[in-house]
Parts: sequence; structure tokens; C-alpha cells
Amino acid sequence: MTKRPLRFALVVGEESGDQLGAGLLDALKRARPDATFMGLAGERMKARGMESVVPLGDVAVMGLAAVVSHLPRIIARVYRLVDAVLEAEPDVLVIIDSPELTHAVARRVARKRPELPIVNYVSPTVWAWRAYRARKMTRYVDHVLALFPFEPEAHRRLGGPPCTYVGHPLIERLDVLRPAPGERPPVGEKPTLLVLPGSRRTEISRLMAPFGEAVGQIAAARPDVEVLLPAVPHLAEEIEAASAGWPQRPEIVLGEAEKFAAFRRAHAALAAAGTVSLELGLAGVPSVIAYRIDRVARLLKYIIDIPSIVLANLVLGENAMPEFLDDDGPPDVLARETLALLSDTPARQKQADALERLVDVMRLPDDARPSDMAAEIVLEAAEKGWGRRRR
Repeated sequence: MTKRPLRFALVVGEESGDQLGAGLLDALKRARPDATFMGLAGERMKARGMESVVPLGDVAVMGLAAVVSHLPRIIARVYRLVDAVLEAEPDVLVIIDSPELTHAVARRVARKRPELPIVNYVSPTVWAWRAYRARKMTRYVDHVLALFPFEPEAHRRLGGPPCTYVGHPLIERLDVLRPAPGERPPVGEKPTLLVLPGSRRTEISRLMAPFGEAVGQIAAARPDVEVLLPAVPHLAEEIEAASAGWPQRPEIVLGEAEKFAAFRRAHAALAAAGTVSLELGLAGVPSVIAYRIDRVARLLKYIIDIPSIVLANLVLGENAMPEFLDDDGPPDVLARETLALLSDTPARQKQADALERLVDVMRLPDDARPSDMAAEIVLEAAEKGWGRRRR
């Protein structure tokens, strides 16, 4: 019997969701070439033929102040999107990341069409704070597709929806992250240090000065060190100016290909917290992680219940990468910890061994692709009508 064409509604809220959505869309098309797609899409998803009900830029705003100032417009777009999804009568709704936006859409759709399966791609950080969200999600989410292997157990413990680890998209890029034979010289030769102060203006404003002081102390102890600073293009001029007064000026590296080439050469890194810790971990680069937060966020950090702010450490279940938050990481401490990774030391070997385990922990069975695994679950939800379980 010929299967009828399936209709998919996909809703993203920002650039990172558009990247995941594009991979999912490709995988769904491979499985069901006759499928149709609608919802809220970014440029990558639109390039694959998906129509967006409203422009992503109308809702993709960052920061509390920006959200408040644009709130009437965002609310109007949410209701327009909800109406469009209901009118399209899809077989499944997939909400991707950006929970403040995408979950608002899902809740309203679920109230009107409780039988519609709803899949959440990228779990909210219920394992870090506002744990009550996990249980609330069961009212409108049928399945969560997790990027991190510890998340299914977190949802089970917190009474959340069924959750499956489908893999982080970075594990599809091990070929560009891991060095080829001979690409990373032995650590005893001229060492290469990566400095990664972040990809947001606020991160750079807080970290460039202490990182610069630490680099100066590292260079004083290791005059042969080569310092590379990968930068996002739109902040390159600011980073160039901020690093001009460093005791040892870094070489600014632009572009993703050049960034990952630097990862494959590097012996150690001094980096901000964030996804970059996973990139460094999968690349096998022992690292020291530091972060500075604003005064308001400092008040909130006491309600965040996690053993580490470093994603690589959370995945490993151990604090393999030394991490320093706020005043715990002055430049001399950052320099001392980083220097220990630029020589053949027990600290370096211990972290290198842990990072090898990171690759194994994050791999999917049979080296499956995350987008394909996510698509399998979305297809099952659409074909079996999982939404009926919530009625």
C-alpha cells in the first residue's frame, strides 16, 4: 500500500535551531521524499524549500530587554503561527530549541489539537534550573530529542516526557575536529595555545582583559608558545583592538575552516564556557575554562543546581576540564593551570584520557547520524499518532 504524503510542521526560534532544523529536514526528505513542510524557518531551512509563516527575524531577539521591547510583535507572530499550524493540519509538530518561543506555540497548538504529536528537539535545561518544567512539558510534548547523553535520565528523574539521546551535531564533524596523523606535533615541541574568549560581545568584554594577562604570564614562562585566537568575523575588529595591548599578541584566526584547523594543531586552550568546550573536548585539546557573569546573573547562580558549568564535564560526569567562575579564576590561576597543559604532565595526560572517553560517550550506536536518528523518531510520532496519549 502506498503511504500518503506526510505533512510536517517545524518551528525554530533562532540561528542554532535553523541549523538543526535543516539537518532534520534533509533526513526527513530522504525518508519521505514526498513530504511537505511548513512553520517557522531560518535561511537554511528555507533554502531547502520550506515556507516560513513569518520571518525568523521577527521573533529571534536576544536578551530580556529586547524581548520586552518587542513583546507585542512577538505575541502577534506566535498567534499567527499557531493559527497557521492548525490550518495546515500536520501529522506532527516539531519544536526546535528556543523554549520561550517554541513551547509557547506548542502549548497553544496542543490545547486546540490534543491529538497532534508534538516532538521537542533540544531539551530545555531542566537538569540545571527550573526543574518543574520537565513535568509541565508532559501536558503538551510527547517526546524529547536530547543532544546530551545525560538528559534522558534527567527527564525520567524529574517526571518529564519520554526522552531519547539522538546525538549532538558535533559528532557528525569528528573528521574536521580530530587531527590527522602528524597534524598535531608532540607537546614537547613548540606548543600552540588556543585562546577563546567567546562569541558574544558581552563575553569578550569580560574575558579579554583577564585572558590577556594570563597569556602574558604563560608567554613569560614559555617564550616559544604560539597563541591563536579564533574570532567570529563580526567581532574581529573589537578582538584585534582588545588584544593589541597584550604582552604577547595572538594571531587572529577567522572562519570556521581556519578555526577547526587551529583546533587540530593546538596542544591546549584557555576558553570561555559554552559549546566550545565540547568542540575542544572532541578535538582532544586539554583546556582550562573560565567565565565571568554579570551582577544579576551572580544572584541567580545559587539556584542553578549542576556540578559544572562546562558541557564537556557534564557529559563526562566528572570535572575533567578545570573551570573557574568569576573571582575564582584570576589571571595568575588561569596561567598556572594552562601552563600545566602545555607540557607532558600528569594533569595533561589525565585530561587527555578523559577527552578520549568523551568521544565514546557521545557517539551513537553504529556511528549513526544525529539527524537521521532524530528523523526516525519524528516519523514514528507522525505515523503512530503519539499525541493521542495525552488526551
